[in-house]
Amino acid sequence: MTTLTPDICVIGAGSAGLSVAAGAAQLGAETVLIEAHKMGGDCLNYGCIPSKALLAAAHAAAPGQADRFGIRMGEPVIDFRTVHDHVHGVIAAIAPHDSAERFRGLGVRVIVAQARFTGPAELVAGDVRIRARRFVVATGSRPLVPSIPGLDRLPYLTNETVFDLVERPRHLLVIGGGPIGCELAQAFRRLGGAASIVEMATLLPKDDPELVAVVRERLQAEGVAVFEGTKVVAAESAAEGVALLTEAGGTGGRIEGSHLLVAAGRRANIAGLDLDAAGIAWTAAGITVDRHLRTTNRRVYAIGDAVGGLQFTHVAGYHAGIVIRHALFRLPARVDYRAVPWVTYTDPELAQVGLTEAAARAGGRAVRILRWPFVENDRAQTERRTAGFVKAVTTPRGRILGASIVGAEAGELIQPWVLAMANGLKVSALATMVAPYPTLGEASKRAAGSFYTPSLFSDRTRRLVRFLRWFG
Repeated sequence: MTTLTPDICVIGAGSAGLSVAAGAAQLGAETVLIEAHKMGGDCLNYGCIPSKALLAAAHAAAPGQADRFGIRMGEPVIDFRTVHDHVHGVIAAIAPHDSAERFRGLGVRVIVAQARFTGPAELVAGDVRIRARRFVVATGSRPLVPSIPGLDRLPYLTNETVFDLVERPRHLLVIGGGPIGCELAQAFRRLGGAASIVEMATLLPKDDPELVAVVRERLQAEGVAVFEGTKVVAAESAAEGVALLTEAGGTGGRIEGSHLLVAAGRRANIAGLDLDAAGIAWTAAGITVDRHLRTTNRRVYAIGDAVGGLQFTHVAGYHAGIVIRHALFRLPARVDYRAVPWVTYTDPELAQVGLTEAAARAGGRAVRILRWPFVENDRAQTERRTAGFVKAVTTPRGRILGASIVGAEAGELIQPWVLAMANGLKVSALATMVAPYPTLGEASKRAAGSFYTPSLFSDRTRRLVRFLRWFG
């Protein structure tokens, strides 16, 4: 068995692991990267990239896109096999950037094998033993499949298999009303199929209910059936394909469809790593880490979805930067999630950074709520995309606690709020910026500016203006 002694060994070639491996190798550290399956991980192969490619096709097929401008296009004719080829073509176009060949070109030793720890400072991958100065566990996550009687006897889909469909589902049943469930239900509905979402709680439960209501209204207007507060108690075969037996408010129900998508959350990929052999603490939620992303074994870091929490690609990249700074440069880098955004890419999009109104008010904290509707934004009017609004939460002195946006391009529009929060800027920074006209971004400036409206147009201000008139 070959023994390697690199500076850093990264387990997992998804977004988090690739970022660490590329950074470490280019900084001169001897780097080993281990991947048991596909380079690029979940994001490239089963997550962000294929889902957004599918959503792009679905948005192009959305009903009424041209009608609102007086342009009659007729009903779209959808070749679903070509949609499938588009999705996989996008993956293929990006794959070289994440390939083993590229990383070998950067000087990374890439090993295709399953890794497992054999001690606190050693692991084995295939026929290679690795004793590294530092290890980074970046093994990602996989779909969480709930324990529903009968589900294991049905051919259900997850995000790892749904993009392989070459025929459009007649009626897609979706278990889970989180971002994945909402995005894909709307996508398949726009591509000509029926779609139903079954959610035990409420749609998008981590987001502000006031903004979620806008997304819910659009989904239902487009024909997506939404069953909230509904528990799936069993699953079985049906004449059309599959059926879910449900319970809501003490009343039973039955929903039939042709295909079933399970989108009930994610679970960290840590099985088979033998973490106990390395003295690494873990729970069902993921690997236990401190604010430097170190595990209970000080030689080993864990990042990305493997630690649970905010399981987003941009968080994986953020984690990679923390590890590079802490492990290689010995800097006191630590995670701070206060300014980490997330976006649900439905139409309209829903974006969030910082605290929601409910979270900000918890404990009786005094807050100011600022809003600006898209209907009062000139660019939104020109494009007839007026659904939604900007909502910000601040302290009475103007410190930004959080911001939410629902509407067109919300994922882009949230970014100035992220920048402001990350740099400790007050709402005045957004209120006084010069925004180009006409842009959707003006809505954020207007929302921020509304913080000053009560004092700017108060009786006290009017008296001051009248007084100053005496001086010419």
